[in-house]
Amino acid sequence: MRIAMWSGPRNLSTAMMYSFGARQDFTAMDEPFYAAYLKATGLEHPMRDAVLAAQDQDPARVSLGFVQEGARHLYMKHMAQHMIDGFPLDWAEDCVNIHLIRHPARVIASYAAKREAPRLADIGFDRQLMLFERLGGLVIDSGDIRADPEGMLRKLCAAIDLPFDPAMLHWSAGPRPEDGVWAPHWYGAIHQSTGFAGPEGDLPLLNGANAEVLAAALPYYEQLFAERLKNF
Repeated sequence: MRIAMWSGPRNLSTAMMYSFGARQDFTAMDEPFYAAYLKATGLEHPMRDAVLAAQDQDPARVSLGFVQEGARHLYMKHMAQHMIDGFPLDWAEDCVNIHLIRHPARVIASYAAKREAPRLADIGFDRQLMLFERLGGLVIDSGDIRADPEGMLRKLCAAIDLPFDPAMLHWSAGPRPEDGVWAPHWYGAIHQSTGFAGPEGDLPLLNGANAEVLAAALPYYEQLFAERLKNF
């Protein structure tokens, strides 16, 4: 099995990678198109030079590395916004495609704490809906996972015909071998964790440019949210 887990940034995506990576039957891969995305867009992201040096910058070659090791399954954490026009997607047609979403108010507030002034293109909601419409697959909301990790993971595993493994609920604190080179900037909180955090509180209040990005992102999120896997 090859799982392509699509999300935007600040969206429980690393916790989900750690969850599947904690299984003995999975190998996990962290944002393999990141360097190709930075090269193609010229964007200045934290640790840009390190990312470019660590990964293949040619999007046509990236998917050549999407191979399983023996009988192991492959879990790929992908950022929807990395798949810009012209990047190949044919490799994903044979994957189990899962679309991980989070309310954009939470995404924007969290992203702005790490890299100021996010744009719609930075948080990926429009691309994520495009990927769902192109590839199909399942939608799962991060809020539902945090509210009931075991229940939602059991539901997800059943939906993709994968036996649930209790190892998915816990991992060791600190960095993990599958971490991308950018982990020191982005993964501070997750490195302090040993499992999924509990339910989130009220939505953050945004203003100014961040509120405008929220208004632009909400219609995409709401379409995906309506398709989400439910725990009942």
